Order: sequence, then C-alpha cells, then structure tokens
Amino acid sequence: MSQLTELITDIQGEPKVAGSDRSVADIIYEAHEQGPAAVLSASAHPFPLTSQQLSALLTYCAEQRCKTADLACHGCRLHMRRAGIESIDDWIRQYSRVTASDTGLEVAGSGKGERTVTSFDWLLRNWAGEEYWFWARRVMRKLRYGVRQVEDLIDTDNAHLTPPAVLLVEPQIPENIGMVARAMGNFGLDDLRVINPRDGWPSEKARAVASGAAAIIDGAELYTTLDAAIGDLNWIAATTARQRDLRKPVMTPESAAQSLVARISQGEKCGILFGRERNGLDSNEVAHADAVVMIPVNNKFASLNLAQSVLLLGYEWLKAAGSGSLGRVTNYEQPVETGINLGSSRLATKAELLNLFEHLESALEQNGFFHPSHGRHVVVRNIRTMLTRMQATDQEVRTLRGIVATLARGKRNGQNDQE
Repeated sequence: MSQLTELITDIQGEPKVAGSDRSVADIIYEAHEQGPAAVLSASAHPFPLTSQQLSALLTYCAEQRCKTADLACHGCRLHMRRAGIESIDDWIRQYSRVTASDTGLEVAGSGKGERTVTSFDWLLRNWAGEEYWFWARRVMRKLRYGVRQVEDLIDTDNAHLTPPAVLLVEPQIPENIGMVARAMGNFGLDDLRVINPRDGWPSEKARAVASGAAAIIDGAELYTTLDAAIGDLNWIAATTARQRDLRKPVMTPESAAQSLVARISQGEKCGILFGRERNGLDSNEVAHADAVVMIPVNNKFASLNLAQSVLLLGYEWLKAAGSGSLGRVTNYEQPVETGINLGSSRLATKAELLNLFEHLESALEQNGFFHPSHGRHVVVRNIRTMLTRMQATDQEVRTLRGIVATLARGKRNGQNDQE
C-alpha cells in the first residue's frame, strides 16, 4: 500500500502516476494495446515504470481500488457512474453543445463547455466509457503467463497446407469478429483480413471475445477495400444464403473445402469471403469470387451468424486437409481415434469369455435358473450371444465374474442362515 501511495497521486479526482501527467487509465491502455514492454522501457516511454510498479498499478485498477479513494479516470466507465451519468442523454446534458466533426451536426445540452466527437454513431457506442479494470486483468495475465502467439494456437508441424484467408467484408459488430477469430483458431485458420469494419480497428471488444485466440485478432490485417484485400489471392469462394443471377459454380462447404485443398496443394493462395451481419455480400462483391458457397440450412430460416458460417467452413477445411484431431492433444493427452477407447485395457480373449460363461452358467444352475431343463441349451446360447456382442475387455470380464461370485455367495449364505 505504501508503494501505491508513492506511485499514485490525486489530480482533481483522477488517479495519476506521480511525477507525470499520465492517468492510470493511460498506462493500462498503453500496456494493453502495445504490450507491457511499452511502459517498462526507458527508450519507449518518457516515464518508464519498473515491473513492480506496473504490477501495483494493474492490481490497483483490476481491483477497482480507486473507488475506495473516491477517484476515477476520465474515459473509464467508473467515472461515468461516479458522476451519475446513466444514459447518453445524461452525457450530452453535461455540455452546452456537442458537435459531430464528420457531419457538422450539433446537439445542445444544458451544461457547460463544448465537446466534439467523431460522429453521433460513435458516441452512441462509446459514451459509457471503457472498462479499464477488465483491461488491467488481461495485462496481468500477460505478465504472469506470457502472450499467446499464433504459433501457440496453430500446430504448424502437422499443418502441411497453408490455410485459406478469411475475409470479413465490413463487419458491423466487434464481438462477432472476436468469435470469428475463436472459430478460426479451432480449425487451424490464422489469416484474418478485415475490410472496412464499421467500428474501426483495432478493437478491444473483438480481442476480449476471442478468448484464447486473441493472437489472431492481433495479427489481423486491415483493408479499406475488397480489391486490396484479395490482391495476392488466386482463388476465392464467396459465402451467401441468397441465390444470385451469376454464372458461377455453386458449392457446399464440403466441396469447397476439397477444392481449397486441391488448389492450395498446387501452390495457389486462396480465400473465403464472408459478408456483413445484416445483409451479407452484395452482388458486386460476389462477382469477385470464383465460386459461391451455400451452406445447407432450413430453407425457411437460412440466416447464420457470421462466426457460425466461419466455423462451418473451417470445420470442412480442417477435415479435408486431414490435420485435425479428436479433441485436444497435450503433453498428457494423446490423439484418439473414433470407436471405443480401451485405454490400458484390451479385448478379452475367447478363453477368458469361455471361463466367464462356465462360471455364470454354473451359478445359474445351482440357483435353479434353468427351468424347465429341456430349454437350457436355448437360454445358454442367448446368454453367450449377448455377452459376446458386448465385446468385453479383460477388466470387464473380471468384474462380471466378481459379480457372479458375490451373488452366488450371498445365496449360499442365505441358505445357511435358514438352516
């Protein structure tokens, strides 16, 4: 606590780093966007911190200790709450005038001073401020466990083919881009190209939703036009749910994946084009593609979430490329195949099964199960057929023999008690 007292100072109700004009939020933002080294290096920052100081600041923000001292960083959601600003109307009301620089539109408020924003659409999405304490927790994890790279997500040793690029045309919701990255990580896709995203780039919201696949978000390339994004590609498939009056091959995800594998095996660079959440790709954009991919759906409700579409195409790609595994593989978990996993057990031998049959039939005979006796051979045959069909392991045979022995012993003990 003494270290925090020396490190953080109260400047007009905002926690700032002592000896600088930098707020705690500024430090958190820089460490999150550029990496912790950006605020630790003397060559990269005018007020470099030590690792201990950065850890103390991160803890201060992550645990929202500013609330105890009645402080809040400007631009933080806690600042808005502290000021009693609960809606965008409250936000505008605190100024005398708010102007949108992109359009020149103005809105009059009842407060003091003027404020300029990029657009009122931007204001609608950002007025409430950022959750810097959430960012601080993410930076703390980076310091503690290191930053996960794309190489940590994609098994390049087994990926003998270069995956196709995933191109998102004007995505509208940052969280959807994050879920796309997560689906890409699931199926070995690492080339994400984002074309003119509505909410700008980079996007912390996309990175947060990407979970462990944030490295794909960090490595994504931003383009302003579709032409620029596809310039280095030889073949493109465009996904759509609407029938188009274009003379192009129509493929399912499965046939498209097979074509991708064949073309990439021959050295071609390929990509898959995905459209906007609201209305997909327009016909001019589909015209850029060499083929159209249509996912089999319920024809009464064909709308798919953007990440769902990427996931389905990614699944077919990995299956066709032959580099996937059933579930995860770690230092402690080996690849598995379809069918029953016997583990350390093995299938029982016929000799072990015959011993089980004889043991069971003997116990049943002693307990009067075979009655009338003339049907005994039919019942025995049915029991043996049933037990053979289960393909028991050696361990399961031993378990069954233990059950038979216990039940037989219990019957004998009951007879002795009666005597």
